[in-house]
Amino acid sequence: MSNTRDPQDGTSMNCAEFQESIPELFESGANVSKEAHLLGCENCAALVRDLEYIASQAKLLLPIHDPSPTVWDNIQSAIRTGIDDKSAAPSGKRP
Repeated sequence: MSNTRDPQDGTSMNCAEFQESIPELFESGANVSKEAHLLGCENCAALVRDLEYIASQAKLLLPIHDPSPTVWDNIQSAIRTGIDDKSAAPSGKRP
């Protein structure tokens, strides 16, 4: 675990404190790799590199779309047709 000084206020930040602040740093759009703690902490620097890589790869994933209403209508129609076919069949026998 590493302690580094925050140049803005002179306080010391350890790994746990830095890692706790990572979500806010990423959400703010800040260049996380420029954070002072990373200059003296290879473990946290590697973590940030991994997170940046994961984030960049996630952007490449195709968006998942819900099926169109037509698909749901066709499924519902097929279910109804199956139920109607069973009710029309003679008792005790399946089509």
